[in-house]
Amino acid sequence: MINTIDDLLRLATENGCSEPEKCREVLQRASFAQRSPVAALLDSQLVREPDFLKNLAAELDIPWREESEVTPIEQVREKFPARLALGQLVIPESAIEGGEMRLLTFDPLDYAAWQAITQHWRGPVRPVMTTRRRLLETLKSTYGVGADTFEELLEGREDDLPGGVQEEIHEVGEDDSEASVMKFVNQILREGLHQGATDIHFEPLGHDLRIRYRIDGVLHEAPVPQRIKMLQDSVISRLKIMSGLDIAERRRPQDGRIALEIAGQPIDVRVATIPCVYGENVSLRLLGQQRFDFSTLGLDPANEKRIRNLIASPNGIILVTGPTGCGKSTSLYTFLSSLNVKERRIVTIEDPVENKLDGVIQIAVKPEIDLTFATALRSILRGDPNVVMVGEMRDLETTEIAIRAALTGHLVFSTLHTNDAVGGITRLLDMGVEPFLVGSSVRAFIAQRLVRRLCPHCSQPGKYSPERLAEIGFPIEWTDKIRRPVGCDKCRNSGYSGRTALFEICMMSTRLQELIQRRAPASELRDLAIREGMVPLRKDGWNRIAQGVTSIEEVLRVTASELEVLDE
Repeated sequence: MINTIDDLLRLATENGCSEPEKCREVLQRASFAQRSPVAALLDSQLVREPDFLKNLAAELDIPWREESEVTPIEQVREKFPARLALGQLVIPESAIEGGEMRLLTFDPLDYAAWQAITQHWRGPVRPVMTTRRRLLETLKSTYGVGADTFEELLEGREDDLPGGVQEEIHEVGEDDSEASVMKFVNQILREGLHQGATDIHFEPLGHDLRIRYRIDGVLHEAPVPQRIKMLQDSVISRLKIMSGLDIAERRRPQDGRIALEIAGQPIDVRVATIPCVYGENVSLRLLGQQRFDFSTLGLDPANEKRIRNLIASPNGIILVTGPTGCGKSTSLYTFLSSLNVKERRIVTIEDPVENKLDGVIQIAVKPEIDLTFATALRSILRGDPNVVMVGEMRDLETTEIAIRAALTGHLVFSTLHTNDAVGGITRLLDMGVEPFLVGSSVRAFIAQRLVRRLCPHCSQPGKYSPERLAEIGFPIEWTDKIRRPVGCDKCRNSGYSGRTALFEICMMSTRLQELIQRRAPASELRDLAIREGMVPLRKDGWNRIAQGVTSIEEVLRVTASELEVLDE
């Protein structure tokens, strides 16, 4: 039985605490502050949490539930308030139907919490223990992110929406409830950052406000409180105020920015609103202060050597191609960071400036004052730059100026939206660039795609039939190297954790210049590039599969086969 600090100290020592004096100090401070000793020990990380809690349950004769045995319970939302559940960190183990209520907890010694629970629930209560991590996950998935704050906002409002959808949502006045709106929005942002989201989407639907996080390139719906539709306008207005947008303008798209600091981490947020049928859709792009280094790109040694040789060139154009969201900006920032020395002047023109690089002159285009890529590029070339980055070659005028810059001794980086590396050649020709200018100014086209990395904790060997592998072109001799995603708690049961890039590098050569000069078809250009050493995106993906980095499904998801590319 656990009655004293000495009892808890003994249990802690038996479960990983190698510094008993520190444990005793933690327990004494918790007692002095009238805080639960269990939570204090777990926060100190001086004990092995699962073992400590499981043995505590045995000492107290409390039933224990393994993490796999705990599942979210939708039916408890209405009968057990979110503020009580999230405030005291408990949740009913099953639907409440009178009689004894079994409550999942990780801390049966938090007597203040149990006192608050018994004041709300007049019947008998019996604790059932599980890990703190699993309990928090269950609370979040059952009630939704920020549910306790949401209940505060609903106090004093009508419980039901007449007719199912209410067009005019009650405005939140400048009182205590406004602070609750801020807190709720901050909880959504904080949870997105905790999950590793790159984007957060607030999407008004007919009877709901859907919130989705893009994590590792895939959208995941966030659990949200019920009846969140009631506060849709308040939440969206708060986001618009934070980003300096006009809250009265709901008919036109708007763009803004938010500068945040969460847990000491500076976050730059790009905000875009789009009017839709049921309200304004708000999309947030989260841009953290990341480190740009070749080690983070995931290049194999051969491709890294090629790119390092390319960016060491004194002049010419290097184009990174691919669809939106494939990591082109990250690659360009990495190239610039490696070139960023005091002897070299680097100037960029971007729309918008996504990440700030020390020592680099960065210009954001502003079409409303006629500061476009073309006009900015003309001006900066008079400022004696060594390296120029143009965010995107969108039109012939910008492209021709960039080509002139490359031919007059500048190293130019830019991007194009194409499906593969050779597609960059045909895109430039379609824009109206003369073939001899393409061949003489461009040094390389680099196509890339992002694939999710297999979770190192749960991936397992994968088995595929030889017929299927032959159909997709995977080397049969690498069959024993294939791994597949499984899913565990460490990867949100997705089987993947983080992303890496696949690359396809088409180097300009004399023979390729000859084909460009006579406007050869894309298939002929691609065949020559492969013969001269270009590794197609899908084959680079096969290499990553053989290294155990990603899965066959991921490579197939983001790449086209050579036959499909040629058909385009």
